[in-house]
Amino acid sequence: MTIRLSFLGGAEEVGRSAILVSSDRAKILLDAGIKIEGPDQYPVITEKDVKELDGVFITHAHLDHSGFIPHLFARGYRGKVYVTKTTMELLAVQIADYMRLSEPKEITKEALALMQKSFSIIEFRQPLQVRDMKVEFLDAGHIVGSAFITVQAGDKKLLYTGDINLAKSKLLDGADLKDLRADALITESTYGGDDDVHLQEKEMVKGMVKSIKETILRGGKVIIPSFGVERGQEVLLYLDDFMNSGTLPKVPIYVDGVIGKVMRIFRHNVIYCRKEIQSKILMSDYDPFKSDNFIFVESKVQRKKIIDGDESCVIVTTAGMLTGGPVVGYLKGLAGNSANKLILVGWQPEGSSGRKLLEGQKEIDFHGSKLKVNLEVEMHKMSGHADRNQLELLPKKIQGLKEIFIVHGEKKKQEALKRALEKSYKVVIPKIGESFVLGSGSQQPQPSQQSVQPSQPHQQRQPRQQQVQQQPQKQQRRPQLQQPQQHQQPQRQAQAQAQQKQQPQSSPQPGKEQKPGQQPPQQRRRHRRQRRGSHGLSQSHSLL
Repeated sequence: MTIRLSFLGGAEEVGRSAILVSSDRAKILLDAGIKIEGPDQYPVITEKDVKELDGVFITHAHLDHSGFIPHLFARGYRGKVYVTKTTMELLAVQIADYMRLSEPKEITKEALALMQKSFSIIEFRQPLQVRDMKVEFLDAGHIVGSAFITVQAGDKKLLYTGDINLAKSKLLDGADLKDLRADALITESTYGGDDDVHLQEKEMVKGMVKSIKETILRGGKVIIPSFGVERGQEVLLYLDDFMNSGTLPKVPIYVDGVIGKVMRIFRHNVIYCRKEIQSKILMSDYDPFKSDNFIFVESKVQRKKIIDGDESCVIVTTAGMLTGGPVVGYLKGLAGNSANKLILVGWQPEGSSGRKLLEGQKEIDFHGSKLKVNLEVEMHKMSGHADRNQLELLPKKIQGLKEIFIVHGEKKKQEALKRALEKSYKVVIPKIGESFVLGSGSQQPQPSQQSVQPSQPHQQRQPRQQQVQQQPQKQQRRPQLQQPQQHQQPQRQAQAQAQQKQQPQSSPQPGKEQKPGQQPPQQRRRHRRQRRGSHGLSQSHSLL
């Protein structure tokens, strides 16, 4: 049995992560991202491959790993999208924001409706059988609900990091590396450069807090652009701690963009955060997610008052790479005052506005106008990504590892990481469109020119719902906070197995006559609703 990898995006670049994984009988997609610096860029995937997918597995909710999901449904995908509970809830916010800002033309209301009904929840370390593949999510430590993925077919096993962090953060414990085994690793390389070593968390925070205090004391405003998911929440919790302790003077902390919505989602999923965060909420009256230090910005009028006001403050807002969102207005309004400060906390792509400012440019083209910059610009890196030391450590934690594919990074950083790893492993930096057979190292024709062919004709396959089964596993006891729903209840599994014996081998197609042995349409719809349960997006998160 073979596993074939086709790199459809995220190769020699950061953005539009998408990897097609094929076995003798199955075809799945690991991540479905977009690249949003400049004109949107999408994975290079054929319509045939989209329609033949047996499942889409999303590591986490950042758009460079998930933004292409609605496009899949616009292009004919009708299967499941497998996610963790937190990722499903975050995607409602992220994709709604993407639709509002990018307005992609090919995505219709019908496609969004199909997507909303497609989400299926998987808990960590609960294997899922997809034809001849076994797929498993493990905690990646990158953001709340993030996963890295193992895929096994026969005696071959693949591990895909998505975005991964081995170190503890304010919210998370770091990736779950217990009992890992794989023949091949697909690893990110965001911080794979020779000099990409993160400061210890305490040292990083100490420097940032000192800088913020200096700005406040001279009467300035501090702008902290941040990713809406994870970085923004971590920044807020740190600021809250230091203001409560008296280390930082008490000034307003304004929260703008989607960061506030995501704070509420994190609070509802606090069981996936560090035990210290859970204990603080369970054992005291204080909830850091609902601090009185935070003031949530609700309108453009309020935003203008903040810019024009005389008082010192801290503004935590999206977008982290200055690509859009409220930060555009704040920077245009405050960049001319040398008393103010811009603190960047996340990765800034080459050629981006953030990178130019860090390099010392005092005038940049910024969202349609020339921006003269007099405020101070600093980087205090709060990364949810593994640094170079962690990226070298990860392969050593994987038993049986033979080959490594490096993705999700700038080319020079990938080459630096390759030099370090190829002393012990076979290492490949794939290009977009290249395919490889696991274990052979042989490059295959580009998927955009020749599609991956299953061992049997696609129309002869059984319906997806008959082929995908979750492996039984004992439930772990969790603190008495809000619990996620299980992927399938045992009774539903038994019903599904009983249905499998009665259903035909070919997938029923919409609009065709009922064949002998098929269930009536009304009964099929009822079973679909039962299987779907509460795993679709709630009405409060509707994208329509």
